Amino acid sequence: MPDSIVVSHATKVIRGRVVLDDVTFSLPRGGIYGFSGINGSGKTMLFRAISGLIHLTSGEVNVFGQRVGVDVDFPQGLGLVLESAGFLDEGTGLRNLMMLASIRGVVGEREVREALGRVGLDADDGRPFSAYSMGMRQRLDIAQAIMEAPELLILDEPTNALDVGGIEIVSRIVREEHERGCTVLVACHNEPALEALFEREWHMSDGRIAGEVDRR
Repeated sequence: MPDSIVVSHATKVIRGRVVLDDVTFSLPRGGIYGFSGINGSGKTMLFRAISGLIHLTSGEVNVFGQRVGVDVDFPQGLGLVLESAGFLDEGTGLRNLMMLASIRGVVGEREVREALGRVGLDADDGRPFSAYSMGMRQRLDIAQAIMEAPELLILDEPTNALDVGGIEIVSRIVREEHERGCTVLVACHNEPALEALFEREWHMSDGRIAGEVDRR
């Protein structure tokens, strides 16, 4: 389906352990979708599969009509907060994002500065990344995910290390990206400000979908 994310019987086995177990669901384009579950429940591995960062043992993932790992290596127009973006310790926030922006060349300094402002960071802050607090590092990671106006935004525990103000910023960004037409997938646990935005939420346990809630 060209207007959906379709995960069909996704299974991943690592060293004999099943970390994704026959996961199947469909997400229409343009929604905000939540995934919950304890650490090790499969949320991050599912996001890796959708992002093209792992190859499934069986099953498939289609993102807006393109099969991940077959038609494309990674979904086009993807913004991702999943693991460290590999920022340079000696670089400022602006320098790090400008280097990432240069890879595709679709945005320039104006858009990078705007993204930094949206997450509450000063683009002219001269401190290197090595001097950033955990909360600042998380904000910078979110900035890199949104700076190119993604078609699909995947956020794995985006409020980690953030204070109340930071959580409010993430919630606002999710709303704004949704209003722009972006499809947003968020993994979080007990974060009411974010959970209130979800149209549907899936609970994961032992690599499986253990429950689904329609929040519309």
